[in-house]
Amino acid sequence: MELYLDLFSQPCRSVFMFAKAVGIPFEFKMVDLSAGQQFTEEFGKLSMIRKIPVMKDGNFVLTESIAILKYMAQKYSSSVPDHWYPADLQQRARVNEYLSWQHMNLRAHGSKVFLFRTLYPVMMGSEAPKEKIDAALEDLQQSLNLLEENFLQNKPFIIGDKISLADLVAVVEIMQPVGSGVDVFEGRPKLIAWRDRVKKEFGEKLFDEAHDAIMKASSLPQKLQKNKDLEMIKPKYQRLFR
Repeated sequence: MELYLDLFSQPCRSVFMFAKAVGIPFEFKMVDLSAGQQFTEEFGKLSMIRKIPVMKDGNFVLTESIAILKYMAQKYSSSVPDHWYPADLQQRARVNEYLSWQHMNLRAHGSKVFLFRTLYPVMMGSEAPKEKIDAALEDLQQSLNLLEENFLQNKPFIIGDKISLADLVAVVEIMQPVGSGVDVFEGRPKLIAWRDRVKKEFGEKLFDEAHDAIMKASSLPQKLQKNKDLEMIKPKYQRLFR
């Protein structure tokens, strides 16, 4: 199995962490987003979507992170503990419920905060408008409220006493705005305790390895400025801010 990844990307981190945590063997294929490698002709032959992660299992190619996580959990079900993607119909439905909700909520809002604070100045040539950042932060806070009140409630993890794919996808998305300097955990002891439990389940070494790049995101603008193809890829990113 080949996994095409860049750990700046939160969906890539979820796939990387899950495969590592449950012992699924894979070959790490780096696709440098800051260099625009997803737009190359070679990568386009692998995936017309031109996004990562991408999984290649023999001749089978899969291009969406949630689909990849479910595929791996089910392909290796004999060795992957059931709590990650439970066989029980209602427990699995709860995992799917969160995974369906997060796309347009926590993922969308956390990503927007990160993009405005980190990439906007490089791609647009000025700081992001304050009203745009404030609106993105407000949306993020609303998503965090829903995560705590609707999904987590008073449980150790999203679906109960054990960690699942829902917790994994949630934590990598939350860490994205953290990488841009926003303390999303401030004043949220429940969320802090949950994050610490998730981190313990994965082990501090793996958690920190997966998040090393995003925690150094302050260096990303400098890296982008050194990219000789920056002017070529700028228009593709500028579309995100219009």
